[in-house]
Amino acid sequence: MTLQSDRAGQAEQGEPAGQGGQAGQAGQGGQGGQAGQAGQGGQGGQGGQGEEAGWAEQAGWAEQAGQGEQPEPAAPRTPAGGADRIRGLLREADPGAAWAVGGPDGPDAVVEADTAAAEAASGREGACPDVSGLAAVLAVWPVIGILVEAGELHLHTPLTAYGAGADLPAGTTAHHLLTHGSGMSPVLVGLAGRLCGSPLAGFAAERIWEPLGMTRTRFAADGTLRAPVADLARFLGHLLAPAGGPVSPAWRAESLRIRTGELVPARGLLWNPAPHGSWSHGEGPALWVSPRRQRWAALLPTTPSASLRTAFREAVFG
Repeated sequence: MTLQSDRAGQAEQGEPAGQGGQAGQAGQGGQGGQAGQAGQGGQGGQGGQGEEAGWAEQAGWAEQAGQGEQPEPAAPRTPAGGADRIRGLLREADPGAAWAVGGPDGPDAVVEADTAAAEAASGREGACPDVSGLAAVLAVWPVIGILVEAGELHLHTPLTAYGAGADLPAGTTAHHLLTHGSGMSPVLVGLAGRLCGSPLAGFAAERIWEPLGMTRTRFAADGTLRAPVADLARFLGHLLAPAGGPVSPAWRAESLRIRTGELVPARGLLWNPAPHGSWSHGEGPALWVSPRRQRWAALLPTTPSASLRTAFREAVFG
């Protein structure tokens, strides 16, 4: 599959100097963030990300807009005892959960979900856990990154320039949607497919998942995204790799920084700042990555729980 460009000579609309990450947020003062909310049924309010929604403001993250990642010595890898503590925590709190922790060199521990339970829930053999809540960062986010780096998409250009977003408030951009949406935005999915010249699912499989060895990650016929936690580990490990692969270090760095200026809650591009220098996505299945500490973690609980996510995160990064 090749990227298509039928917008020859179309220049990106510039952003005022000095506004940094707030450029794509113009006009939100009276709209309550609705520009980024349109077309994203079920995500209203987005006070989401649970316990992490207000943490960034309290920790002063908003003051770091546009500063990127701050240097910090890498933390040591989780020792065997640390993995054992995490295993003990989940054995008591959610024995059916799947999880993994590790760094750029690979996982320290990978515990898959109960296969029998997953098959029973889906009604088919060989089923992987439902990770639809992570589709935005597993499919949309890396594909958008490819489009941006290829010059096919400019984050601050109104979506109408690409034949998308006609039903959204005037001036809505991809940046609006990426900094306000925690899930799969139909507008972004359609935009990505239009610019890729093929459905998002096929493009993500060919350009993202297959190169990373995520051979069991797939969209089912009913639109459900399924993946084993081992595939999530491959994806997260790649995000900490210095170079090479489908997600570039430049796109990661652009995404894992505050892109909302002084607006709250502070957000990156589909990732949210969390304690201990980490960034998170997801309130059911959840992912964390910390370039500062060179650590990542994935949790697929049997029952979503803010308290469990907090305890797991603290056990990994605290």
